Amino acid sequence: MSLPLIMIATELVAFTLGGLTMWPFIHQLRNRLDDAIWRLQHDPVTGMLNRAGLLAAHATLTGADTAGPIIAVLIDLDDFKPVNDTHGHDRGDDVLVAIGDRIVDIAALHGGIAARLSGDEFAALLPARTDDLARIGDTFVALISEPVEVTADGKPVTVTVTASVGLTLADTTDPLDEVALRRADIAMYHAKHNGRNRHAIYEPGMGMPAAAHRRGPRLRDRRLNDEVTA
Repeated sequence: MSLPLIMIATELVAFTLGGLTMWPFIHQLRNRLDDAIWRLQHDPVTGMLNRAGLLAAHATLTGADTAGPIIAVLIDLDDFKPVNDTHGHDRGDDVLVAIGDRIVDIAALHGGIAARLSGDEFAALLPARTDDLARIGDTFVALISEPVEVTADGKPVTVTVTASVGLTLADTTDPLDEVALRRADIAMYHAKHNGRNRHAIYEPGMGMPAAAHRRGPRLRDRRLNDEVTA
């Protein structure tokens, strides 16, 4: 074998051995990157999409060739604080996980996605395959209100949580926070205003109920107000 061929063969062997040596490190970096991306877009308690994940999923829907109208659903659990006060935050998290699983299942049944936005607030985006928003709203309300069994101090405890649900039709081209979720949020507050444990559907011109019946402005509400007054 000539000297040039020997040199080329040596370099190839060295390159291959170097690649094999680096592979575990590269694989580890990829796993860390995948994990970091997952954490950025998912809620650590329920494993559901978080707000960033929902926004990313909505952006994907917007760019799809088959994009059509969607149903935006805003879900707020009624008086959830007593669950944490009575059973502790760990059991409260267990309840949130159980409720979140139900919301994900309902969304998946309709070919949609669901997210935990913050605290006891959830959202879902569903393809508008039907205009029967009332039936969808009833499904969310009914399944969320089914009892949840958790373990507290080594004993089974049954917890029942209800929810106020707001729904609206929106185009995928509508800004998610400023239009779709905003309208669903308004409808949700009407559900709370009218007795809770029920749904309401957004209608054109619908505004927020009287402030006395609200728990205070959300982060997105404050951001929108800042933009208006800026």
